[in-house]
Amino acid sequence: MEENNNSVYLTKAGYKKLEEKLEELVVKKRSEVAEKIKVAREFGDISENAEYDAAKEEQAMLEGEIKTIQAQLANAVIIDEDSIDTNTVSLGCTVKLYDIEFDEANEYQLVGATEANIKEGKISTSSPVGAAILGKRKGTTVEVETPQGTIKVKIMSIS
Repeated sequence: MEENNNSVYLTKAGYKKLEEKLEELVVKKRSEVAEKIKVAREFGDISENAEYDAAKEEQAMLEGEIKTIQAQLANAVIIDEDSIDTNTVSLGCTVKLYDIEFDEANEYQLVGATEANIKEGKISTSSPVGAAILGKRKGTTVEVETPQGTIKVKIMSIS
């Protein structure tokens, strides 16, 4: 994978999700905020108009979010899930981890930080667990330093 300091690693689904979010912000949210500004202007003197100030602040935040997403898409490196090496844990693979202390197994997909969402079973390679298991093989037990303390996980499978 070609890499630079600004690279944003995304699965194909993650890239599509970002594109859809950008379209929603540009097409729908921009016009909603513009309408709020227009309505607030109609209240008269904008120098002491709280609605106008709030709408302009919302516009600034929206434009910042749009720029962030545009930069992420411009620097996106799409993870080719078909060519992932499943001999070791790597970006894009799915791993089944067994938590020794809690006697439970969970499955996670390793993704870039932009796509990470623990509720969806996606962990970042820069998270404590993701970083600790990166490059390890099936059957390896890894100690992970987390904010809650040290945990031990065994890599049950890589796919």
